[in-house]
Amino acid sequence: MPVAPFCVRQGDLAMTAINSNMEKMQEFGQPVPEFALPLLDGTGKETLHDLLIGKRGAVIVFWSAVCTHCWRYDNYFNAFAEWHPELGFAVIASRYGEKPEEIQDAARQRYLHFPILLDEGGEIAGKWRSQQTPRCYLITADGRLLYRGAIDNFKFPTDPEYVAYLEPTIASYLSDGVIIRSETASFGCAIETTYYHLPRQL
Repeated sequence: MPVAPFCVRQGDLAMTAINSNMEKMQEFGQPVPEFALPLLDGTGKETLHDLLIGKRGAVIVFWSAVCTHCWRYDNYFNAFAEWHPELGFAVIASRYGEKPEEIQDAARQRYLHFPILLDEGGEIAGKWRSQQTPRCYLITADGRLLYRGAIDNFKFPTDPEYVAYLEPTIASYLSDGVIIRSETASFGCAIETTYYHLPRQL
């Protein structure tokens, strides 16, 4: 299994290239930026508005086909629409230098069938203040931010120390609308770093 290309914890700005969009505040309870991004399968573009039509909200995940931290969630993402039909769902591939062809190959090899949106320049990742993959966001039906951060504590469900973050938050939101924990620290592969800009060895 390949090694994750570059891993950072959200907030380690010294390790990542700083996007000027990151300086803008992202507040809970406020609308997140809209997007219109091409689908990996070539069937057109998807917007956040599209994902929210007829839904009680949506989960958006910034994701990478080569990030080994994302691989752990392949089955979870594949089953998400079945488990949560009341929520829209999509992943956004924003990692610098990751080509659509690479992502298509990964989707075929890993039998991925969840919606993958392409953010090749990382513009949407910057607007959403996302610096690594995976990083997820729970959004209300009218596009307001409820939760951002990790899916779990990066342990497997069989581990006695495993703690889920996203699923309990979804359950609380759908039952009574109360969000007890709105943010957790993310850990994963950097979307963009100075490392990605270094010349390749000959």
